Amino acid sequence: MSIGFLDLGNERLEYLRIAPDRHGTPLVFLHEGLGSVAGWRDFPRKVCDALNAPGLLYSRCGYGQSTQLAAPRAPDYLHREAWVVLPALLDALGIAQPFLVGHSDGGSIALLYAARFDPRAIAIMAPHVFVEEVTLEGIRTARAAWNEGKLRDKLSRLHTDPDGAFFGWNDGWLSPEFRDWNIERELEFIRCTVLAIQGYDDEYATMEQLDRIAAGLARGAAPPCELLKLDACGHAPQRDQPQAVLAAIATLYARCAPRNEHD
Repeated sequence: MSIGFLDLGNERLEYLRIAPDRHGTPLVFLHEGLGSVAGWRDFPRKVCDALNAPGLLYSRCGYGQSTQLAAPRAPDYLHREAWVVLPALLDALGIAQPFLVGHSDGGSIALLYAARFDPRAIAIMAPHVFVEEVTLEGIRTARAAWNEGKLRDKLSRLHTDPDGAFFGWNDGWLSPEFRDWNIERELEFIRCTVLAIQGYDDEYATMEQLDRIAAGLARGAAPPCELLKLDACGHAPQRDQPQAVLAAIATLYARCAPRNEHD
């Protein structure tokens, strides 16, 4: 595995391909609001190895070693990522009908992508479809920790510009314009199977996020949403309950990928 870079318009995106010569549906990993290629740690490799599948992860603009942000994030930045950047990235790398794995902001991006495009399936961890007060309180707590000097060193190991990564996320979510952000109306346009995972101890959301996702999908033509609600689990299920998460993803992948792709 080695880091590569791809130029898309004015953005230069860091990406990493896992075993691209393997047959099968590629898993594409979409990171959280403070994540990056490095921020995933070894989770994508473990999933791809367990499934004997190829994988791709990338750092969005403003994260990792990708181009730094040139302006504050607009309230529609997740929509733009899902409907403009991600499709262009997949097309440039020759990936069609991926199996998306998204965490937090990445989970929201996966849902938005599936509302307009045709992924094989999506597995999302701690996604958001509307703004809760507990979410904002968690983000305010993160800002206090930043101001106390508790986050910058950690983020500097994941991002070329840790200040830009943090404030791009933090300022965006705490802006008054973002308070009414809601993507529930897009859920009825999703046609693929969705596995939604969340911990009961998530410090950034309640289970209402998953319940609203299930209800939104039920209004459309998607198969029933598969929910996995985990005890002893916070905002990062892939770190707090990795075995349960991997098993659930593996089951969905085996069912949704054509049989000849596993041979």
